[in-house]
Amino acid sequence: MGWAIHLLFACFFGALQKAMVSAHDAAVPVNVGVILDISSSAGKKSWTSISMAVDDFYATHGNCTTRVVLHLRNSKNDVVGAAAAAVDLLKNFQVQAIIGPETSTEASFVINLGNQSQVPVLSFSATSPSLSPARAPFFVRTTLNDSSQVGAIAAIVRYFGWREVVPVYEDSEYGVGVIPFLVDALQAVDSGVPYRSVIPSAAADEEMDKELYKLMTMQTRVFIVHMLPALGARFFQRAKNLGMMSGGYVWITTDGITDVLEELDHILRITEAMQGVIAVRPLVERSEDVVNFTARFRSRFRQENPTIKAADPSVFQLWAYDTTWATTMAVENLGPKRSSFRRPQSGDHSTDLDVIGSSESGPALLKAILNTRFKGLAGDFRLLGGQLQSSAYEIVNVIGNSARVIEFWTPKLGISKQLDTAVGAGLNSIIWPGISAAVPKGWEIPTGGKKLRIGVPVKKGFNQFVNVGWEPSTNRTVVTGYCIDIFKAVMEALPYAVTYEFFPFRPSANSYDHLIYQVYLKNFDAVVGDTTITAERTLYVDFTMPYTESGVSMVVPVKEDPRKMWVFLKPLTPNLWLVSLAFFVFMGFTVLVIEHSNAEFGRQPSERLGKVFYFVFSVLVFSQTESLRSNFSRIAMVVWMFVVLILTSSYTASLTSRLTVQQLQPTAADLKQLLSTGAYIGYQDGSFAAEILKRMGFKSSKLRHFSTSDQYAEALLQGGAKGGVDAIFDEIPYLKLFLSEHCNGFTMLSWTYKTDGFGFVFQKGSPLVPDVSRAVLNVTEGDKMVAIQNKWFRDTICPSQNNAVTSASLNLYQFSGLFLITGVVSTLAALIFLFLHSRKSTIRGPSIRNILHGPQNPNQAHP
Repeated sequence: MGWAIHLLFACFFGALQKAMVSAHDAAVPVNVGVILDISSSAGKKSWTSISMAVDDFYATHGNCTTRVVLHLRNSKNDVVGAAAAAVDLLKNFQVQAIIGPETSTEASFVINLGNQSQVPVLSFSATSPSLSPARAPFFVRTTLNDSSQVGAIAAIVRYFGWREVVPVYEDSEYGVGVIPFLVDALQAVDSGVPYRSVIPSAAADEEMDKELYKLMTMQTRVFIVHMLPALGARFFQRAKNLGMMSGGYVWITTDGITDVLEELDHILRITEAMQGVIAVRPLVERSEDVVNFTARFRSRFRQENPTIKAADPSVFQLWAYDTTWATTMAVENLGPKRSSFRRPQSGDHSTDLDVIGSSESGPALLKAILNTRFKGLAGDFRLLGGQLQSSAYEIVNVIGNSARVIEFWTPKLGISKQLDTAVGAGLNSIIWPGISAAVPKGWEIPTGGKKLRIGVPVKKGFNQFVNVGWEPSTNRTVVTGYCIDIFKAVMEALPYAVTYEFFPFRPSANSYDHLIYQVYLKNFDAVVGDTTITAERTLYVDFTMPYTESGVSMVVPVKEDPRKMWVFLKPLTPNLWLVSLAFFVFMGFTVLVIEHSNAEFGRQPSERLGKVFYFVFSVLVFSQTESLRSNFSRIAMVVWMFVVLILTSSYTASLTSRLTVQQLQPTAADLKQLLSTGAYIGYQDGSFAAEILKRMGFKSSKLRHFSTSDQYAEALLQGGAKGGVDAIFDEIPYLKLFLSEHCNGFTMLSWTYKTDGFGFVFQKGSPLVPDVSRAVLNVTEGDKMVAIQNKWFRDTICPSQNNAVTSASLNLYQFSGLFLITGVVSTLAALIFLFLHSRKSTIRGPSIRNILHGPQNPNQAHP
């Protein structure tokens, strides 16, 4: 029986094998071309992944109606070689799809061939954004676009607050394509790009060294490297040899190098030259499928390439596997189709391109590929707009022989410790070049000891702020002043040493704008002096935080008030006088109505009116003799007495102040008054105040400029009619200095034109500005600022300034609430009194005659 059972199983498996072979023979072959650089390790590894994908697909999918047949061609890492391979595949094998080539430069020409022949070209490694499926509809990018990683790089730059970054990139289709996207992302986080370093693809070591030396002479120490692996490995080796992988430098690489870092290290030991480098790379989960594939990949690669040391597949090999799987799946989903090419009907057919024609099934296959969805080794395979969509990136730090993952980045959450929740970033755990844990500030004083060139204004007056002199004993220029001392204190407060040298500069046309423009022209690195922060100037230079109070105001002469005879009327405004008088009359009539039957106010109309109003006015001194009999009139008078008490107290206080203090008044209240009277206005040489005055409507003929505070005083005393000015328009620090030297006869108006004060000027995008601004705040908030102010300015209180500011007249609005309460209470008292008396049958209410003549019976009782 045993032999019978064995014979039965043998017959069964034999029949099954024949059926499978028959099914395989029945499948329609579909030619698919593959273009790789077989001479490179990466090309060999990619071919292993591609061939494994085809075998795995058909091993897990029985009864397929189609069979992908791969045709491999060698690009030889050359554009012409890749183009020749594509022409050969299209002409001689009529392939329905092409996988590859590997580089963006090679892919550019092959994509054009694919569009012309309507054959989909799928690239798992051409990452340059310059290759766009939007412009080439038969191009399918099954890898991530390089532009998808710029957000992660910009997030790192923003996290550390680096203000300037220099991209270092390969001069090729791959290197150039991402730069516009990278610059835009950096600008979005307020980081500038002062220079772009371009490295030729075939650069010799001497060319690299020359460019690296140029980078060493710059302030910026943050570099973003975007190169293909081979060139990038050589670049970092040269940078290390020149000492640029030491402390203070920041190197960030894109995924072009990081994705194959382990493979590069096996060949070139590149990680030794990249210690402390930060990098980004696509996140690939280490799933069970990836682990199994890695083991099978190493075994098969060793069999196919016994002379090459086996290495784990990189993310590009995972994308190559997924690309091939997607192509095979799309071919099967499309089913057996006619795979011939339509030959062109016209043309001389003198070249291979003329005879290729176009694929009849190409458009349908492209649509099937774009609609393919599955869970691949590298993650979800989902094409949108002809490109693979990114999900997340890893931020890694090269330490030792590998890259250590420190954070993740997603477009939705930004930098985070976890992928699904926004957990605070921990980038402070990075080990930087030079094996340092201290975060580099991102810039340094350039190699060669170049000092900052600081421009200082040469001016005639107000030398307490800036004074440029000559010291004969040392035969050198000496720069002193309030602004200079503050700048020196700020430089000392910086956490690092900055060397600088002052260069006196006399602005042409006495305009500070000319001096500041020298910074824009890069003739100076900065300007230190009494330079005001304005919106127009910030268009071409950067200012630090202001170190003085802001604002522009006016100083005018003062004069004694000529209306002393009527000073007793000054405490109250005319409106308040009139309303107070009206309420005295109103309260008199209210009492007259309610107390119409009170015999104490007399019987004759004239007598009653006189006594009632005397009673109301006597409340001022609380000397009233008549008594009130009605509760309504008493309520009204209690409220009125309270109002009178407050009014008289306020009046007394204001009048006392006016009588005991010398009455000095400014000759003008504001600029509108000066403008309407055609007054002459003075301003300081080189000040922007003249432009402000012109914008306000003052004619140039009405403006006169001066240099010193003594000239200010002389011009104000002369007056505009005698060749002087009627007011000085200048910034508050200057006006305060002027008033401290010329106390008598002048005052500063409370009116202020808002400005941002004095600030130090630096070149646009200078990395010094944030640190200097923080140092300015530290100095201005400390005791050193007080010492500097006491050194340069006298703390003088001018009596004329204090006396000129008299107490303002009391106005109606301040007492409107009291008058409102009094009016309401008094009116309600009178109305309620009239209503109650109208309800009595024997008394119809007081008539006008009763009010004026009083009670007819002297013994009549008051209700």
